[in-house]
Amino acid sequence: MRAVVYDQFSTEPTVREVPDPQPSDAGVVVRVETTGLCRSDAHGWLGHDDGIALPQVPGHELVGRVHAVGPLVERFQVGDRVTVPFVCACGRCAECLAGNGQVCPNQTQPGFTHWGSYAELVALHDADVNLIPVPESLDAGAAALLGCRFATAFRGLVHRAALRSGERLLVVGCGGVGLSAAMIGVALGAEVVAVDIDAAALARARSIGVTHTIDSSGLDEAAVLARIAEVSPGGVQVSVEALGRESTMRLSLLALAPLGRQVQIGLFSSEPTLPMPRIIAQELSLHGSHGMPASDYRELLDLVASGALRPQDLIEHRIGLDEAPSALVALAAGDRSTGVTVIDVA
Repeated sequence: MRAVVYDQFSTEPTVREVPDPQPSDAGVVVRVETTGLCRSDAHGWLGHDDGIALPQVPGHELVGRVHAVGPLVERFQVGDRVTVPFVCACGRCAECLAGNGQVCPNQTQPGFTHWGSYAELVALHDADVNLIPVPESLDAGAAALLGCRFATAFRGLVHRAALRSGERLLVVGCGGVGLSAAMIGVALGAEVVAVDIDAAALARARSIGVTHTIDSSGLDEAAVLARIAEVSPGGVQVSVEALGRESTMRLSLLALAPLGRQVQIGLFSSEPTLPMPRIIAQELSLHGSHGMPASDYRELLDLVASGALRPQDLIEHRIGLDEAPSALVALAAGDRSTGVTVIDVA
């Protein structure tokens, strides 16, 4: 098969022929239709994840059709159109049995623990636990994006922070994850405030229904908080930090109303310092979100099927596999595209 491969961290990947994967006994091989270009892939390529073995094929957001099936798989067959959470659970441990496969201690992740979806074929383990049927009518790009950024944002807002209709939601950072969170907030009836330094990203946020946008370029923390207070005196009920920077994490925490809930999705390259006195005095809560188990996807898929949530509206670029290496390098270098890039493989 053809795949994007990197042999060393931070050296440009290449597209080349590699052996086809084989399904594990309880796994499948999927022929990839479309896969997302995600900032997590860039973190992996930069060497920020110590679990990656080289050489590696990146990619963890995907949709495709089952190509080969292991002998223990019962629920899926060749030809089924599927997606998968980026965290694939074992289905047997205490966390999985409690319905929390997204924190499974035995988890596998395509593109990190084994070769991923920037390829014509990808192996996925424990298929009966992790595969999610995808309707034929759903756009391939939209389906791929459900595997990581939309699932992570949805779980963070709905299952962790319990965002309610009518509440104010602050989204700090309007990249792919931030815009996904903003779109979900709008679909759930929240009043969304988005902060970014890029005017085009804020325009994209307005195009998906965000009520208030704040251009924070050139503003210090106090000035940005003052702008947020103009929109939401007393603070916001829920915030999402989607960049992984200490300054924006502080901002999203300090903008919360008493008893406010922050969802932390952005990944940090070093350990941040928290404004702990404020967190204690205002009884703020900080919620991590690490994807969503396959068993919880029905609610998200129903929202997409209703038309209230349209992940495809965030897609800015559709590229081929040969363009993926340079796109990954550009993303790692800080590319500020105002939408999402997907790689059409098939």
